[in-house]
Amino acid sequence: MSCRPVTIPESAVKVLRSHLENIEDGPGLIFTTSTGRPNSPGNLLRHFKAVIEKTGLPEIRFHDLRHTHATLLLVAGVHPKVVQERLGHSQISLSLDTYSHVIPSMQTEAADQFEAILS
Repeated sequence: MSCRPVTIPESAVKVLRSHLENIEDGPGLIFTTSTGRPNSPGNLLRHFKAVIEKTGLPEIRFHDLRHTHATLLLVAGVHPKVVQERLGHSQISLSLDTYSHVIPSMQTEAADQFEAILS
């Protein structure tokens, strides 16, 4: 695991700021247990699974959120280098090999764009 800055949407910043305003003085953590202690990975996963079950969504692994994030960014046309940096991959080939295969529409889009260039 590595530490790196990742830009988040302004909507997420607003939610986090609102959450911080409601936190009493504590150890300076954003997400804690009800007693203000750091969350354990087991607690996080238990709460995540409970939310998934409550919403009626199909069961997914927590790590699947990372895969979905990368895939949606690539589908939206975000440059693969940016996706690589957000994921913390040391090589862009790892990002592309892992995630771009789930986007077959990229080949069609490339063909359409090439046709437009030639027209």
